[in-house]
Amino acid sequence: MKIAAQFSFNKGETYIAKKHQNLLGEVYGVISRVDAAPCKTKTSKEKTMPGKMLFSPFALNRAFKAEFTPLAWANCKVPCQYPTEFYKPGYKPKPLSQGAFRDMDFVKEELGVEVQFGKYAFMVYNVCAKMTIFHKLGHINAGIEIVPIKRFADQMSTGVSCFEQFVWDLQHRGVSDIDIPVLIIGIDA
Repeated sequence: MKIAAQFSFNKGETYIAKKHQNLLGEVYGVISRVDAAPCKTKTSKEKTMPGKMLFSPFALNRAFKAEFTPLAWANCKVPCQYPTEFYKPGYKPKPLSQGAFRDMDFVKEELGVEVQFGKYAFMVYNVCAKMTIFHKLGHINAGIEIVPIKRFADQMSTGVSCFEQFVWDLQHRGVSDIDIPVLIIGIDA
C-alpha cells in the first residue's frame, strides 16, 4: 500500500513527529508492507456492480494486523460499565449485556492507531470520541487514523467512506479543547 495523502488534525503530524518519531516510522513501514492485492476477495452482490471483485475490509484489516503485531503494537480493550442511574423511576430495562468494551486497534508507547475501512460515522467516532476517551483513560496521548482515499474506497463495497470526505468534515468542524493530536493518513492500493 502507499500513502497518498495526510492531514494533521490538532497539530497531529507535528506532535507525533516530535514525540513518536520512531513509531511514526513503524506505521509508515507497516503501510508500505501491506499488499492489498490478495485482499481483493469480495464478489459484489450490489445492484450497481454485480459480480465485480472488490477489496475486502476484513482481509485488509487482517493484513494490517499481521504487520503491526510483530512490532509489539497491541489491541487495547477497556471494559464499559454502562450507567443505569438515569432511568426514570418505574422503568424496567432489559438487563445490560456483560462484557461490554471499547477497543483501539493498535497501541504502543501511548500512540494509538485505528485502521478504518468502514462507514463515515466510524471514522468520525474514532477521532472525535474514541481517541479522546482513550486519552482521558491514560492509554494514548496522540493518534493515527488510517483510511482509504476515494479512489481506493471506490473499489470496496458501497458506503465505505474516504479520506477526502473525512478531512472536509474535520476542517469544517474545527478543533475542540478536548481533541487530541491526530494524523489522518489516506492510503491507496
